[in-house]
Amino acid sequence: MSNFIVKKVAVLGAGVMGAQIAAHCINARVPVVLFDLPAKEGNKNGIVLRAIENLKKLSPAPLGNKDDADLIQAANYEDNLELLAGCDLIIEAIAERMDWKHDLYKKVAPHIGPNTIFASNTSGLSISTLSEGFEADLKSRFCGVHFFNPPRYMHLAELIPTAATRPEILDQLETFLTSTLGKGVVRARDTPNFIANRVGIFGMLATIHEAEKFGLTVDVVDDLTGAKLGRAKSGTFRTADVVGLDTMGHVIRTMQETLQDDPFFGVYQTPAVLDKLIEKGALGQKTGAGFYKKVGKDILRLDFATGEYVPSGEKAADIVGRILKEKDPVKKFKAMRESSNPQAQFLWAIFRDAFHYIAYHLETIADNARDVDFAMRWGFGWTTGPFESWQAAGWTTIANWVKEDIEAGKALTSAPLPAWVFEAPVLDNGVHTPEGSYSPSRKVFVPRSDLPVYQRQEFRAPVLGAFGPDPRTAGITVFEDDSVRLWHSGDEVLVISLKTKMHVIGEGVVRGIQRGLLEAEKNFKGLVIWNTDAAEGGAFSAGADLQSALPAFMMGGAKAMEPMVRELQDTFMKMKYSNVPVVAAVAGLALGGGCEMALHAGRRVAALESYIGLVEVGVGLVPAGGGLKEAALRAANEAKGNDILQFLKTGFTNAAMANVSKSALEAKAMGYLKDDDIIVFNSHELLHVAKVQARAMFDAGYRAPLQRLIPVTGRYGWATIRGQLVNMRDGGFISAYDYHLGDTIAEIVCGGDIDQGSLVTEQWLLDMERRAFISLLANPKTQERIMGMMQNGKPVRN
Repeated sequence: MSNFIVKKVAVLGAGVMGAQIAAHCINARVPVVLFDLPAKEGNKNGIVLRAIENLKKLSPAPLGNKDDADLIQAANYEDNLELLAGCDLIIEAIAERMDWKHDLYKKVAPHIGPNTIFASNTSGLSISTLSEGFEADLKSRFCGVHFFNPPRYMHLAELIPTAATRPEILDQLETFLTSTLGKGVVRARDTPNFIANRVGIFGMLATIHEAEKFGLTVDVVDDLTGAKLGRAKSGTFRTADVVGLDTMGHVIRTMQETLQDDPFFGVYQTPAVLDKLIEKGALGQKTGAGFYKKVGKDILRLDFATGEYVPSGEKAADIVGRILKEKDPVKKFKAMRESSNPQAQFLWAIFRDAFHYIAYHLETIADNARDVDFAMRWGFGWTTGPFESWQAAGWTTIANWVKEDIEAGKALTSAPLPAWVFEAPVLDNGVHTPEGSYSPSRKVFVPRSDLPVYQRQEFRAPVLGAFGPDPRTAGITVFEDDSVRLWHSGDEVLVISLKTKMHVIGEGVVRGIQRGLLEAEKNFKGLVIWNTDAAEGGAFSAGADLQSALPAFMMGGAKAMEPMVRELQDTFMKMKYSNVPVVAAVAGLALGGGCEMALHAGRRVAALESYIGLVEVGVGLVPAGGGLKEAALRAANEAKGNDILQFLKTGFTNAAMANVSKSALEAKAMGYLKDDDIIVFNSHELLHVAKVQARAMFDAGYRAPLQRLIPVTGRYGWATIRGQLVNMRDGGFISAYDYHLGDTIAEIVCGGDIDQGSLVTEQWLLDMERRAFISLLANPKTQERIMGMMQNGKPVRN
């Protein structure tokens, strides 16, 4: 195996996509140079510098840490083309005009290095046509790589070869995209709009068509086609507004210009309603009006009949809501098809249209059915791909229903389903089987890619019917109850997976960690805390389980909680001083007690999308699992004999303001992750990297850290922070109770009413945390905040 290391990337075009692709390369610590046209006035790199500055303001944030924007190197096509020779990968991301792209390619081709991969981020132009004019050598290193917007957050990257692209180029690029940039790669055929946009935009057009046919309003359609269907909660029309109606119009035009012989061509006409909106300049979210319009605090919707905006907020009918809640797909689809409710008929119609379309086009747009499902899941946020839905609802039944609708003239076109749908291997099993997923062009079930990069994913993204290992049951179980599972894969590392909702920490989890530590010290090289839904956007831990602690509190008041808090503290300290390394594999939310659990691990391996913070003040409490103790300890370590207070400010502010990192990179800047903690970009690799770390630490002769005394700032630091809090309270920036909470946090991180420079133990600070927590728990204002959070999920300001 030869390493393909991307030492530097060039991105051509500093528009919205180009700048954000550059930003994501910087997130992944890949040096990047961003090109655009020379500015006509002032600094020649002015266009690029403005784009880099704009990255700091965009929401959602393209950069994990906005200060990293300055790491992007600015360049222009007039003065800096020689920089291209030092780049291993060049990604072109200029406007979707074939002539403009060809002009740029002529300009840059002489400067491209002999081994550089050159890729276009076009969202739909023909890759083969784009490669025309290249000499054979460059043609063999050219392909399409289509990122989805916004590139930091959207998992999908479509890889599109031409007939001339060398296979090893694609393998190298797939490896880089998967592991370094954290993407889910799908290889697409070179057909208009590739896979995700082809199927997704068709789906949106079919939805608009069926909505008009059944007389449904914009808001009802969005309620029906959003979270209730396991799709992006923005539904159909709000998604169009977010994407931009002009962008959607452009993708539709590509289909109109290139797919004239498609039997679904009639559906590719730009809907009249969309045409009118684009004509008026109502392009969706970016112009403040599209299918929806915000007026003050009210969201209005477009009324198709009048073209006016009217109040929105209508929801799906109760009976249809009940159909969609049915867990059994077979029953759900039967109920949908047989219901006389127009909303249910509309839902069956959009599913039928999608099934008809993907079956008809599978052979030309993708190698196999799995690629279509992944493209829709990763590019459009569907929880289940269209082929998976079809197969789950009964392959043959659905196929016959679609056939009946086509023959009855109810479908969008009279084109029949392809013969393979009704032929033996598929008819018996559906398109996904343990052997692989069906490819009509090859007439075989195609197994998953066996590129070495996928060996880093112990649990790859699952496909219905493909029966990969289930992370909830895989490996050898050492112990399992309702709260945790302790297990291993025969690789010398014990894993603890939390099973509670949002992986909250109650008595069962605490006991599970204790059991795991004993087992790991006896029989394993390390313990990894990893949850089975880490790759699917689950939480690491949303904190302490307040709900389960409620009965004890109701019976014995705040004092009854003290033994629980003490046990939590003791357990986290046992983790910290364990004789084998404990590695926290963090992904998603790590809040309150979840943050403290990560802080006490010997090392943290965090997915880029990790949102870490001590948020207890939101429920009127202070951290009591050692979070404030760790803030004091880390400040003392960083100060190295200088004034500790300067280093303590970050930890204090984070806890007092309940600041949560917006990425793992920001968590490093906030001090929740240490410099030697590792950030992983593909969350499917999180478990692998955490296990490798645990084994390496053990093999390097791991010893638990020695307990040291901690120098604190005492009453001097406490008084200094209190002075700032008084100003905030008196200026009306915080409430009197916020002041009380802030003052309590200040007292703890400063070590209490003792002399500056006093040395205290970790237990001293833990005792302060615990006493403060119990005292606050007895306060009616804290109880108000807890009840408000449990009832409404929102912090109460009192």
